[in-house]
Amino acid sequence: MYAWIWRHLPGPWPTRLAVAVILVAAVVALLMFVVFPWLEPLLPFNDVTITE
Repeated sequence: MYAWIWRHLPGPWPTRLAVAVILVAAVVALLMFVVFPWLEPLLPFNDVTITE
């Protein structure tokens, strides 16, 4: 999969590297600012029951 992405990026390898870094940063930003905040209320991490 990564080889397919690398082959389809334009330009010589320095340009490909820059575009790949930008793509990774965009995916991380999408996950951090959109996906994880939407998913957080659905996760059971705050459902804690402690009995003594």
